[in-house]
Amino acid sequence: MNVRLVVNGRAHEVDVPVHALLLDVLRDGLDLKGAKRSCDAQVCGACTVLVDGLAVSACTYLAVEADGRAVTTVEGLAEDGRLHPIQQAFLDCGAVQCGFCTSGMLLTTRALLEEHPAPTRDDIVHDLCGSLCRCTGYRKIVEAIGAAARAPAGARAPETRRDAEPVGAPPLRVVGHSVPRIDGGEKVTGRARYVTDLAMPGMAHAKVLRSPYAHARLGRVDASRARAHPGVLAVLTGGDLAGQCEPYYGPAFRDRPLLAIDVARYEGDPVAAAVAVDETTAAEALELIDVDYTPLPAVITLEEALAPGAALVHTGQPLAGHFADLATLRPEPGTNVCHRFGYARGHAETALAAAHLVLEDTFRFPRVQHYAMEPNAALAAWDETGALTVWASTQNPYSVRVELAKMFAVPLARIRIVVPHLGGGFGSKTYAKLEPLAAALARAAGRPVRLAASAAEAFQTVRRCSSRVTVRAGFAQDGTLVAVDCRADFDVGAYADIGPRVVQKATYTATGPYRVAHVALDARAVYTNTTPGGAFRGFGVPQLAWALESLMDVAADRLGRDPVDLRRQNLLAHGEEFAPGDTPIDGKLEESLGRAATAIRWTTQRDAGSARGVAAMLKASVAPSVSEAIVRLHADGSVTVLASTVEMGQGARTMLAQVAAEVLAVPVARVTVATPDTAITPYDQTTSSSRSTVMTGRAVMEAAEDVREQLFRVAAGRFGAAARDLVLEDGAVVAGDQRLPYPEVLALRFGMSGGELIGRGVVAPGRTAAPLGGSTPFWEMAVGAAEV
Repeated sequence: MNVRLVVNGRAHEVDVPVHALLLDVLRDGLDLKGAKRSCDAQVCGACTVLVDGLAVSACTYLAVEADGRAVTTVEGLAEDGRLHPIQQAFLDCGAVQCGFCTSGMLLTTRALLEEHPAPTRDDIVHDLCGSLCRCTGYRKIVEAIGAAARAPAGARAPETRRDAEPVGAPPLRVVGHSVPRIDGGEKVTGRARYVTDLAMPGMAHAKVLRSPYAHARLGRVDASRARAHPGVLAVLTGGDLAGQCEPYYGPAFRDRPLLAIDVARYEGDPVAAAVAVDETTAAEALELIDVDYTPLPAVITLEEALAPGAALVHTGQPLAGHFADLATLRPEPGTNVCHRFGYARGHAETALAAAHLVLEDTFRFPRVQHYAMEPNAALAAWDETGALTVWASTQNPYSVRVELAKMFAVPLARIRIVVPHLGGGFGSKTYAKLEPLAAALARAAGRPVRLAASAAEAFQTVRRCSSRVTVRAGFAQDGTLVAVDCRADFDVGAYADIGPRVVQKATYTATGPYRVAHVALDARAVYTNTTPGGAFRGFGVPQLAWALESLMDVAADRLGRDPVDLRRQNLLAHGEEFAPGDTPIDGKLEESLGRAATAIRWTTQRDAGSARGVAAMLKASVAPSVSEAIVRLHADGSVTVLASTVEMGQGARTMLAQVAAEVLAVPVARVTVATPDTAITPYDQTTSSSRSTVMTGRAVMEAAEDVREQLFRVAAGRFGAAARDLVLEDGAVVAGDQRLPYPEVLALRFGMSGGELIGRGVVAPGRTAAPLGGSTPFWEMAVGAAEV
């Protein structure tokens, strides 16, 4: 059907099927990628565009409905090269994070302000009810919309107050100041590119056939009709993998096949995959694959999986993964327990028997899905030399590279993982997910293949581990927490993923931020016939913190103590040992608790019908851990930072630019932070565990300091001064009243206007005698307070 429409002021005439969606016409037909595909169900708002000024969900709006109408996308908001006041307000108020929802938010705001030029906060909140953001609590988005309504064109929000500097520290020029996000402009204009925005010549599309059963034996898997379907380029089943690659992968155990081999272990387990010239044809091919399923007994809950004689999710011994801290995994043969972790100090049973008050309760934590706005996606391409490049929505490019090298027997140097903008992660994009299957399909099809999960398929890819936690806590009469016994079972689903590490790291800190002399911890990672469980914000700690903090409140009531005071009495102090061999506590928990209590007016009279609560938790960052960085100072004095930390909304790229700018005394605008690319950016273990600033930021600092020392050595001879007497200032080496700009320093070093200074930073604490094999690089401490 012929459709005529005006998009961002330009007339277009397109011929589309009657069922074509406006989103597909904009993204694929007109190459306007600002509107994003996420939910496909008109609930998230990421695809919002304006049609004749009204906000619509382009993922359900038919293209034919736009015939004769004017459509505005985020690419059409800016005028004459100047950002629209709404775009500027989102930047100024810090309302942009991963950016995947931003385009829809901006257009929703445009429609709101056209109808209500001076909206109240309630108006704004109501209008945002159809726009989801997973990165934030919406406060800054609401503030940005209010600022846009108040501000004339070109106005900027007031500068954010800088953080206080430590007493006695030299003044900082960049770090500690609020600076514009270096990727903000791309995200508010629709220029930011995510994996599903990328295209390559000859690129094909893949779809996955998934098991409708929680547990089933696979008989005949006949893909002959699918392979014969016009437009289909390749079809793979589990039976096709032998001889093509090592079919199993996984960071803890290599227990997860690319496609189900003989047995499907959960509803949604991939059984076959088709590659075709477009997604519609690939989906049609799936309908032509014939599969004979024989349902098997399934274990869905922890109780079912741990019952005597329970059906086994895996009957064989899984192969070990590739992480050093998981080398001691202990599966229990003949059961569904894939790992058991234990830790003890003191004499917990004796201390509990002698305690004045002993509390015991069991807490159940449900399965939860991350729902990153951008579902998992990967684009894989093999070249004529047999090298593989994958553009992936991953938090762990180097871990993905290790998996692919092992599976396809290709040297690490010939596998390249590139991470463009990431539309949120929260743990759902740690370690390999779709990348292995995308690579196998690209090899089978002989061309680049993009595999993108739908929102529904993301729910069938990974989720948070559910748990059942029983805690006994013993208190002395004066309120001292003397002993904790914790027994925890975590449901890791059909495949281990990183579940065993979640179990042991979470259980290790089951005593929370408290001083406890007698501890007994025991936890099991349990297979079930459900979606695999993996990393999620907090890495298993919230499941256990909820249990202990609940008992702390009960203890306060039983002992007649104030809940804040009882916690304060038992908190670990700054510099105190948490466990033998591990890093001493590096935060000030008592101060944090006091601030949280003050924020909710803890000591004042409560209003009728209201309640207040506090809670605290402690988490160890991943260890052993490695981060590397390279900083390049170019001939014109500009700087490039090479680091593999993934920007997924947390502001990592801006932080790294600030660190380099601070050390080298250049403006942030003169610093470019490269996209993570294993062929270019150096090793970084993971973008998780809140480690980017502490670990990668420190590596960048060391690399920049390396460059600084090189500048000093070169300039010292020219100045006739000792290197220790030199400083950097505004892009120059300074000795008293003498200045040598960086381009002149480099010309002096190389004898020409060329060359560059390169610095390297490595942060690698290594293995220690700590209980988990490596001392935590830093402790994450959280104190929360709420009033309802």
